[in-house]
Amino acid sequence: MRSSNPVLREETFAPADWAGISTELAPRRAGVMTMTGTVAKTGFLLLLCIAAALGSAHAVAKLTFNPNILVLGGCLGGFVLALIISFKPMTAPFLSPLYALLQGAFLGAISFLVAGKNPAGGAMVMQAVALTFGIFVALLVGYGLGLIRLGGTAMKIVMVGTLGVALTYLASFLFGMFGLNIMGALHGSGAVGIGFSIVVIILASLNLVLDFQFIEGGVKSGAPKHMEWYAGFGLLVTLVWLYLEILRLLSKLNRR
Repeated sequence: MRSSNPVLREETFAPADWAGISTELAPRRAGVMTMTGTVAKTGFLLLLCIAAALGSAHAVAKLTFNPNILVLGGCLGGFVLALIISFKPMTAPFLSPLYALLQGAFLGAISFLVAGKNPAGGAMVMQAVALTFGIFVALLVGYGLGLIRLGGTAMKIVMVGTLGVALTYLASFLFGMFGLNIMGALHGSGAVGIGFSIVVIILASLNLVLDFQFIEGGVKSGAPKHMEWYAGFGLLVTLVWLYLEILRLLSKLNRR
């Protein structure tokens, strides 16, 4: 099973990475990955992220911190930690909580900035939060009931689409550095921009389904205990992306 989430790779759960422990023996070992443990650690990381976001927004509102510092620091710090955790999954139990705090600080500050630019900004942020968790819970329940699964072809489409979105954002960033607004329509509030945001939100949501499938595979094959933290970190990465895309879409709709 393969996920388009770059931090939840098939190789990460491969038995070859578990000091030679075979798939048959791994489930019998003490300290292996369980669904209960994964859910608990994912919930803990989400609570850390939410708490940091609330604290960040409060600090910005009280002028305690410069929001640009929180946005830049949280974004860059989270990116560095994500790279470390992705290449060294054994660091997940120690670094994923710090990643959650940094992403929370980033989300809180950027949400406050977005809210301040629109009269209905506060409601818009709350709507983005509600929609993010609504989609997450709906997909999780649907997956648990066996209603949602992605086959091989669908997985490939999601993976290619996710890569395409990443390359599009990278190209847009690079063009912007040179003052070129070639992809301005994608970020605008017109039909193209709104349609693009909807497609990206669908892709992010489907990535959650792939993450669920991938985590289930890790549990069944008896991955090491630290992979519970790694799985929670991977889900948080997707949820942060989903929230930002929903907030982006709502911002476009409010500009119409």
